[in-house]
Amino acid sequence: MNELSPAFSAIVERFIQYVELELGRSANTAKAYRKDLQGLAQFVTERGCASPADVGIVELRAWLAAGRNAELSSATLARRATSIRLFFEWAFNNDFIEADPASALVIPKVSKRLPHVLRQDQATTVMDRMAVIADDDDAVHIRDRAIVELLYATGIRVGELVGLDVHDVDQSRRTLRVLGKGGKERVVPYGALAQQALVKYLSGGRPVLANETSGAAIFLGARGKRIDQRVVRTMLQTVFAGLADMPELSPHGLRHSAATHLLEGGADIRTVQELLGHASLSTTQLYTHVSMERLRAVYEQAHPRA
Repeated sequence: MNELSPAFSAIVERFIQYVELELGRSANTAKAYRKDLQGLAQFVTERGCASPADVGIVELRAWLAAGRNAELSSATLARRATSIRLFFEWAFNNDFIEADPASALVIPKVSKRLPHVLRQDQATTVMDRMAVIADDDDAVHIRDRAIVELLYATGIRVGELVGLDVHDVDQSRRTLRVLGKGGKERVVPYGALAQQALVKYLSGGRPVLANETSGAAIFLGARGKRIDQRVVRTMLQTVFAGLADMPELSPHGLRHSAATHLLEGGADIRTVQELLGHASLSTTQLYTHVSMERLRAVYEQAHPRA
């Protein structure tokens, strides 16, 4: 993708600083906004708009329509609309433009699909498999087991997991201090089996991987630096590919599974909301639908008059 046009570049970078520093959005969110605005800039420049001040509602709707024609997902289109709404509102409030062309934009509705989750027996199979893999005492395998156990035990995001430092773990209380979206901190408990895997990693895995570049990071890559999210995703894909009767799950799939199993076990929905770090209860309520769908499937299979 080409660079932003000069007329857009300086304003967009100031906007990105606003997003990161004043709104406290994550680096990934800021990256997504920059990508969206870069795409918009290229689109409108080809249509004769030299700066944000030249852009009108017609150009914005045409850009979103081009995305629909390219069969982008409803979630991507909604994010694009949100990006430009926020950008032009900020630009107007800071006198970079005389009118806000995005104020009349309607954010496309995102269809909420139920996430793929593991059954509880499948989760047990995965954890048993990780224990077998780690039995060879290879430092990377010990690390991978601890990662999978913690992701499932806590429901934390993979970005939160790779961001953990040694001092974020309280082994006596079996809790993690997690830095979530928007820089919000929360404390998340984890269970005895995850503790077992984590202790083994901290005592016998991490010391082997650590070097002068490691700093305080808990989970390290093969070269000793803080592990990358992509390494975790690739590892999980490999694990699931080697197991029969398993859905294709990302690290986020383990988060979905943890939330669903907590609710199936009787956890209060607001407790699950706090554990997952959801800003809105409506996000957590998605997992009640997952539990209900699974309950309905069991009922229809088991009840003679279903």
